[in-house]
Amino acid sequence: MSLQRQVLIWTAMLALAAVSLYALSGVLAPFIAGLVVAYFLDPLATKLERAGLNRAGAAALIMLLSLAVVLAALVLLVPVLARQFAAFVVNLPGIVAKLQDLLIAEAARLVEAYGGDTLRRLGVSGPITEADLQGSIGSVVGQATNYAIGVVNGIWSGRGALFGLFSLLVITPVVAFYILLDWRRMVQAIDGWIPLRHRDDIRGIARDIDRALAGFVRGQTIVSLILGAWYAVGLTAAGLNFGFLIGIAGGFLSFVPYFGSLTVLIVAAAIATVQTWPDWHLVATVAGIVMSGQVMEGYVLGPYLVGNSIGLHPVWLMLALVVCSAVFGVAGLLIAVPLSAAGGVVARYALRRYLASPLYTGSTEPTRPAVAFGPRIVEAGRD
Repeated sequence: MSLQRQVLIWTAMLALAAVSLYALSGVLAPFIAGLVVAYFLDPLATKLERAGLNRAGAAALIMLLSLAVVLAALVLLVPVLARQFAAFVVNLPGIVAKLQDLLIAEAARLVEAYGGDTLRRLGVSGPITEADLQGSIGSVVGQATNYAIGVVNGIWSGRGALFGLFSLLVITPVVAFYILLDWRRMVQAIDGWIPLRHRDDIRGIARDIDRALAGFVRGQTIVSLILGAWYAVGLTAAGLNFGFLIGIAGGFLSFVPYFGSLTVLIVAAAIATVQTWPDWHLVATVAGIVMSGQVMEGYVLGPYLVGNSIGLHPVWLMLALVVCSAVFGVAGLLIAVPLSAAGGVVARYALRRYLASPLYTGSTEPTRPAVAFGPRIVEAGRD
C-alpha cells in the first residue's frame, strides 16, 4: 500500500472518529470518564495482582474503595459546597456592585490627587469626573458580571446538567470496573491490530504517550487535590466568605498549571476587598495563602509528582481544554489532556523523522534520527 493511500485511510478514520465524538458528545461523557478512571487505577490493580489477588478481585476492591471515598465526599463536602454555591450565586451581583463602587471611588481619588498634571501633559484639558469613570468601569464590570452569572446559572440549572451529573455518578463506576477488569486483554488486542511493518514505531510512540499521560494525569491530579485542600482550609480559617468553595474550585482548576492559583488569587482578593474594605489585612492574608500554595506547587509538588512528563506548555494545554470543551462539551474536557499529550508525542516523533530525512539534510545518505529532549531537539551524538 502506498504512503499516500495510508495517509488517506488514517485521515478518514480520524475524521470519522471526530465526527462521531461530536455527534455523540452528549452521551459519551460517562463512558470516557470510565475509561479515564480505569487508566488512572490500572497500576494499582497491577500491584494488587502481584500481591496475590486475581484481576477481578483487584478491580472490585479498587472500585469499592473508590466508591467509599466518593460517598464520603458526597456526605461531607457536597452539602457545604452546595450551600456556599447557592449563597455565592445570590450574593454575586451585590459583591460586584460594591466592588465597582470601590473601584470608581478609588480611581476618582487617585485621578484627582495625582492625575491632573499628567492629563494636562497628554493634552486633556477637562477634568475626568466620577461619572466618566463610572461609565467606563461600569461597562467593563457589567459585561464581565453578566458573563459570570450566565456561566454560574448554566452550571447550577438545567436538566442536561443534572442528567450529566447523574450519569457520571452511576454509569462511570460500572464502565470503569469492566474496563479495569479487561484492561490487559484490551491492550493486547489493540497491539495485535498494529501493522507488522510499523509495529516497533507505533509501540514506541504508545509508550511515550503512556509515560506522558501517566506522569501528568496522575501527578497533576494529586497536586490539584493537595492545593484544593490547602486553599479551602486556609481561606476558610482566614475568615473569607465562600472560602471553602473558592479553594475547592481553585484546586479543580489547578489541573492546568498556574491557572487555578491565579483564579483563586483574583476571586479571593476581590471578595476580601469587598468584605473588609478599607482594612487590607484579609487581602494580604489571602494573597499569602495563594502565594504559598503557588510556591508549594512550583518547587515541591510539581517537580516531584509531575516533572516534565507531558512536554506541553501550560498555554497549549489550556488552549486544548478550551477548544475541546467548546466543540465536544464535557466529553471534550475529558479527552483534551490525552489528545494534547498524544499530539505532542506524535509531533516530536514527526520532527525527529523530518530532521533525519533528505528533505532537511539535503543528502541522500541515511542520517541518524534526531533526539528530542523536551523543547530542545539536537542531533544524536551532538549537544
